[in-house]
Amino acid sequence: MRIEYSNKVIRKLTVKVTDKPGFLGQLTTAIGRCGGLIGEISTSHLGKGYKIRALDVYAEDENVLNDILASIKNIEGMELVSVTDIVEETHMGGKIEVRPTVDINSLDDLRIVYTPGVASICHKIHKNPALARKFTTISNNVAIVTNGTAILGLGDIGAVAGMPVMEGKGMLFKLLSGINGIPILLDTKDPEEIINTIKHIAPTFGAIKLEDIKAPECFEIEEKLDAMLDIPVMHDDQHGTAVVVLAALLNIAKYTFINLRESSVGIIGLGAAGTGIMKLLKAYGVKTFNGVDLDVSAMERFENLGGSRKDLRGVVTESRIVIATTGCPDLITPDMVQEGHVILALSNPNPEIDPDLAVKHGAIFAADGKSVNNALAFPGLFKGALAANAVTINDQMKIAAAKAIASFALEGDLVPNILDQNVHNAVAKDVETAAYRSGAARFTDE
Repeated sequence: MRIEYSNKVIRKLTVKVTDKPGFLGQLTTAIGRCGGLIGEISTSHLGKGYKIRALDVYAEDENVLNDILASIKNIEGMELVSVTDIVEETHMGGKIEVRPTVDINSLDDLRIVYTPGVASICHKIHKNPALARKFTTISNNVAIVTNGTAILGLGDIGAVAGMPVMEGKGMLFKLLSGINGIPILLDTKDPEEIINTIKHIAPTFGAIKLEDIKAPECFEIEEKLDAMLDIPVMHDDQHGTAVVVLAALLNIAKYTFINLRESSVGIIGLGAAGTGIMKLLKAYGVKTFNGVDLDVSAMERFENLGGSRKDLRGVVTESRIVIATTGCPDLITPDMVQEGHVILALSNPNPEIDPDLAVKHGAIFAADGKSVNNALAFPGLFKGALAANAVTINDQMKIAAAKAIASFALEGDLVPNILDQNVHNAVAKDVETAAYRSGAARFTDE
């Protein structure tokens, strides 16, 4: 999903607070009055008549942060001890590493895991390549490949600048699905170079996850790789986002009693996310699509997929469900909203229309993109595909993932907690089942 980020800053403030009633309240009130948000609060030291408090504070920009700091310093009985950039601190040295899964405590251990013992395993795999699934990490390795041309809505900032995002994806893979997500940075914008490079490194991996590669190149790259490789290839900006959007729509349909398949869907912004959403909703059974994008080639692609070209107002007024992925805040004006609309304004941090404003002007349901995070989808999707030894991740598998995600949402919510391990396990199980039922899975002779 292409989204635009503000210059929001996160800092850990360490404050010496007088240990009497009302002083902590003064501190939090001062932060709120300046426009800050408070995350975790902890006590790091208890002294005589005072406490050292650590607060995670979120500010819209450096100016707001400076106002917060000045306000705290002016409170009697309060002392600002330190201000720490916890984002930089957390990222220091990177967020992932490679660890062995066996212990080496002696030379005998070394001879088993390395030479000469390893030779017999190499010989077995040489005779039967399918045994690599049994004796190596290949079947649990996923390449996270980017060329940095569409990083988190920041745009074309290059692959190296995008590495913190790739590390984050790798970390989520391990934490949520036990998969080895390995970042691969490609210093090229040439689709053919990207395709050929991935083709040649593919034997290392059980699947390929394309990440933050801009449209329209991403479509060609994914399509060609998926056709030439015998392992799954998925562009997450398209399909991970689409899966979570479908999950959200399944719950919205349940809450509002609309027939999703019979509803007209308008998509504003037809880049990777918008196109992926359309493709999956079409596979699910939605028949009518209206769309708009400033890019002429995007509109042509949308029409070739069966959508109808409209202007912005036409997309909104002629669609029961409106999905926006533009990165343009306040693009949808209140006068466009009609009674009974369902609106998903997915750009963060500022949506195309504030959900409360949309409901006030007649929408039956509206939401922004804060909870629509593709990390709800990709760990389980890939885990299920790898478990089935699938050759691709098809629409049946994506729909199975969306249904599983939707089923775990608490009543009234669109999607479940992203850190709920049960969600990812269920997604993986249902995706694996869908892979076998749809013919995407394959059996290996070990």
